[in-house]
Amino acid sequence: MRTSFFPNFSRLVLATLLALAALPPAQAQSPAAPDSLPGISRPFARYTRQALVEQLFVHLDRPAYAAGETMWLKIYAVDGTRHQPLALSKIAYVEVLNAQQQPVLQAKLALSRATGHGSLNLPADLPTGSYVVRAYTSWMRNFSPDYYFHCPVTIINTARPAGLAAHPAAASYDVQFFPEGGQLVRGLRSRVGLRVVNPAGRGVAATGTVHDAQGQPVATFETLKFGLSNFDFTPLADASYTATVQLATGQVVKIPLPAARESGYVLHLADADAGHLRLTVQAQGSTLPPGQVAVLAHAGQRIVASAHSALSGGVGEFVFDKNDLPDGITHFTLFDGAARPSAERLYFQRPRRPLALTVRAAPASYAPRARVAVQLVADAPAQASLAVYQLDSLAASSPADITTYLALTSELKGTIEEPNYYLRDTSATGRAALDNLLLTQGWSRFRWNDVLDGRAPALPSLPELNGHFVRGRITDRVTGAPADGITTYLASPSRAIRFYNATSQYNGVVQFELHNFYGPTQLVFQTDYLRDSTYHLEIFSPFSTQFALGYTQPLALSPALAAALTQRHVQVQTQRTFLGRFENPYTQPAHDTLAFYGRPDEQYLLDDYTRFPVLEEVMREYVPGVLVRKRKDGFHFLVVDKRNGLTFRNNPMVLLDGVPVFDINKIMAFNPLKIRKLDVVDGHYFHGPLTYDGIVSYTTYKGDLGGFPLPPQALLEEYEGVQGEREFFAPRYETAAQQQSRLPDFRNLLYWQPDIALAAGQPRTLSFYTSDQLGRYLVVAQGLAPDGRAGSTSVVLEVKPAL
Repeated sequence: MRTSFFPNFSRLVLATLLALAALPPAQAQSPAAPDSLPGISRPFARYTRQALVEQLFVHLDRPAYAAGETMWLKIYAVDGTRHQPLALSKIAYVEVLNAQQQPVLQAKLALSRATGHGSLNLPADLPTGSYVVRAYTSWMRNFSPDYYFHCPVTIINTARPAGLAAHPAAASYDVQFFPEGGQLVRGLRSRVGLRVVNPAGRGVAATGTVHDAQGQPVATFETLKFGLSNFDFTPLADASYTATVQLATGQVVKIPLPAARESGYVLHLADADAGHLRLTVQAQGSTLPPGQVAVLAHAGQRIVASAHSALSGGVGEFVFDKNDLPDGITHFTLFDGAARPSAERLYFQRPRRPLALTVRAAPASYAPRARVAVQLVADAPAQASLAVYQLDSLAASSPADITTYLALTSELKGTIEEPNYYLRDTSATGRAALDNLLLTQGWSRFRWNDVLDGRAPALPSLPELNGHFVRGRITDRVTGAPADGITTYLASPSRAIRFYNATSQYNGVVQFELHNFYGPTQLVFQTDYLRDSTYHLEIFSPFSTQFALGYTQPLALSPALAAALTQRHVQVQTQRTFLGRFENPYTQPAHDTLAFYGRPDEQYLLDDYTRFPVLEEVMREYVPGVLVRKRKDGFHFLVVDKRNGLTFRNNPMVLLDGVPVFDINKIMAFNPLKIRKLDVVDGHYFHGPLTYDGIVSYTTYKGDLGGFPLPPQALLEEYEGVQGEREFFAPRYETAAQQQSRLPDFRNLLYWQPDIALAAGQPRTLSFYTSDQLGRYLVVAQGLAPDGRAGSTSVVLEVKPAL
């Protein structure tokens, strides 16, 4: 008797619950204050314990690429509460989306101990445009795609760099208004944030005036940074307002303001003093529910402060200690007298103790093909990654670093222009720009009605705790109705025998958990067609079909970039021609190739015996543990259970290269000269919910079925498994002969190292060689400590002509 320990559906659910229960519980209130809102904080804590937030940060090697280059990336997986490494999921899904939200590249990357890395080869015919790299896990698909990792990148097809254009027309500029707290209310003075962007999604400088219907000015504004600004005004009853926006180009745009409500709440958040925040609440309208209003301050699935109070004359104030607020985004949510969420305001606390990550490069300038040694050091143990790329006009901007992303942009929707600025500039201008940014954001990652009603969150996508899930559906071929309770089988023809089974659920869905599943392969999905022949089978794509808005924008390239584009074109063509053959291929990581049933009780290498042209002779002559019987319907196999001294009455599970064969007559008609090996398991074998009366497993020489005809009821589908391992290639110039090589080296990416383990205070030295390409290069390092502290650092080095 043998048992397969592959987890079935119920065991996977149990493992998920154990993983969630092992997490630290969410705090229900500020540590120094009692729980003043049990009717809100308790269901909130219960909900958030069930809906664990998982986040990914992806370190890309560069912000801009040419078609035909390779994009290298490192993934950090963290929990959304304290941003500590979270080793929950074992697979991350990475996609490159075009401006139409269509994936042009997709990959599955393995995660181990909360990190992973891989690469994407950008097709040479990829059109010039703005793209978005997004990443998520199976578990993250339970939540809004707004909270997947997103990073805009520019990809230029240097052979066809379409998109060189002048300034866009005024009509295509976008102006949006965001009342503080979420709404304008008649008769209540409000602060309104605004954003002015061009068609490429970048903020533009503008000034403007707000007029009422009679043309009288009621407010003025001027953008500060990235097209963001704010103004104060009081909307009156039965009045409409229009903003006249004057662009820096001299063009004028007129936009109506959102209509004010007759009743509602208005929030205003400001510093009370250096250590406290004051949240002012104003209420107006006879339809508002009576009773006290409440404010819940929550961050990263934790309640950090709460308070409630009656409004006096429609006004109330709540003061919060900044020391009670964690680093990053805090949501202040207002609940009305009926405990309904009515307004929300965001506050940002700069990280007070980020990971101190330092990179040193001395000297600062180098000759072509010179050795560069950089030292990377952190003040705590950390996982880190490092890239060195050329700074040119195409790679002038940098995406968010890990500190900025985890603390700020991961909680905000849409593209944030130059997000690193908000942590870098601590001046009065920087603080005002940050507040303008927060005014244009709001509302939480979950639905409050689900929280307060006590409903458990819908979590149909389980975390991939051990391996990749292949999911599919089985339906009635005639009616199209889901088929419930049907046993299905999944296999991938190979010399390494991997075989899975699952029973369909009420909706016809089946799920298989695949282990050590790498590279492109063919999947065979079927039922036992001798019993269940009337079903339609399909395999789902594991990639999300839900998309967030606001990340992809049109690309308008300035004519001034023509020289940079020419340089990139030369770099790409030279790299492909002279260095392409040296690039390392993908390889599968070392893993156990033992068949799922372990070591068989009997094994026969058929080349060790006289080869017979008919499989019946092979079985009768060489395999005493399997009896061949012929009945009215044809051949049958009966396995001899030697342990118990009996013979099973039913056919065993018969496999060919791991694919089940239900019709013994077909395997008996197969050419035995194509079979290399035969394994026999001669006892009961428990495989998930099924029990087999032994196993008879044939393996061909190539593991490709050897031309065996599969039944027409089976579904055969080409499928991409988890991406294999691949090392970054860069030439080394250690000898005089290598330095004098006539092969041109115009690399713009000098170095990429995604897997750096740092010990506290101990420098790691990393070395690489410069290319023939002169110019300035940016050394960028990202790191994450076990306690959730993130850090990023960079230094510029220059490659100059040799003296």
